[in-house]
Amino acid sequence: MTNLDAELFDRVRTRLAEQPGELSSERVAEAMRSEGRLFGDAAVLQVVDTLRRDSVGAGPLEPLLRLEGVTDVLVNGPADVFVDDGAGLHRTEVSFPDDAAVRRLAQRLAASAGRRLDDASPYVDARLRDGTRLHAVLAPLASPGTCLSLRVPARKALSVEQLVTSGTVDEQGAQLMLEIVRARVAFLLSGGTGSGKTTVLAALLSRLDRHERLVVVEDSAELRPDHPHLVSLECRQANVEGVGAIGLSVLVRQALRMRPDRLVVGEVRGAEVVDMLAAMNTGHEGSCGTVHANSARDVPARLEALAMAAGMPREAAHSQLAAALHVVIHLKRGHDGARRVTEVALLRRQDSGLVESLPAITFRPHLEAVIGPGGAGLEALLLSGPMQ
Repeated sequence: MTNLDAELFDRVRTRLAEQPGELSSERVAEAMRSEGRLFGDAAVLQVVDTLRRDSVGAGPLEPLLRLEGVTDVLVNGPADVFVDDGAGLHRTEVSFPDDAAVRRLAQRLAASAGRRLDDASPYVDARLRDGTRLHAVLAPLASPGTCLSLRVPARKALSVEQLVTSGTVDEQGAQLMLEIVRARVAFLLSGGTGSGKTTVLAALLSRLDRHERLVVVEDSAELRPDHPHLVSLECRQANVEGVGAIGLSVLVRQALRMRPDRLVVGEVRGAEVVDMLAAMNTGHEGSCGTVHANSARDVPARLEALAMAAGMPREAAHSQLAAALHVVIHLKRGHDGARRVTEVALLRRQDSGLVESLPAITFRPHLEAVIGPGGAGLEALLLSGPMQ
């Protein structure tokens, strides 16, 4: 649209908003005629189509969200829209007429999730009804304009075989992960944002015995394993009055009362680490979750920091960690955008009482895996079952 067209469009939108009713060609044509100009049927239909796209779903972003393989849609102001389809981010031809259009879309999506987004509350993190994760920051906090981040949920859980086919893990790594699950060893998947932790965990949970009861606790429901006995608990954000929030720590405690065979914490990022470690030390063998970390070696330090921030002394944190968790599976996203399992590590308590992460097996693309100092210990663990 030209500037004049954009101004006209905004005035027509305002007129229609002042007189609520069904969006129809007749109403749009009448609003356009009130501008004192003549318009053909094609112009009227174009305005109707634009208004419908702006008021339904994610507007101009909707086709991108429906593309096969897309995991993220990112908007950096009105001119730059990117997608990640599994091969890294790339720019699309989609754009917005101005920042006001991006702002309207962000506010409408936030409102659909029951969240507030305005100058007094200029950022929001919410889950939309279809499971899409929304994060938005309004300008001028964000530059070059209002920024939107949409994380698309997996339409269905990938199988372990599909992970092998896609190159996420090789046959040897897939078999090792399945052995870890079958041995009921408590484990964490670590990695950065978008490294594939949730995808891999869902694939592994899909292979659990169909008689086991899974209770999954998540900040935002993303895990969708193909399993017949799955109960999912999701955090609740505060409402527009700032009340009603229910966090992960509360849900982890509730999950323990639901007779889980496996407790799954979708992402450990705060004080819930204390409740998770306590749960894993009360007979819930085979429990698992994910955590952000740069490497498997960094996981003990990461969990220590989270536990201490929640008020747990360092010695107690490592004592709980040593008894609760045994294995870390680390994933990494390469420069080519591919997500891969790169390492399996064994958590071991040192003489000092602190827990360290010993590399057991390191996977290298197109090369043989390397057995590390924790390899023998991992093999013994899988043969004996969970450490007591």
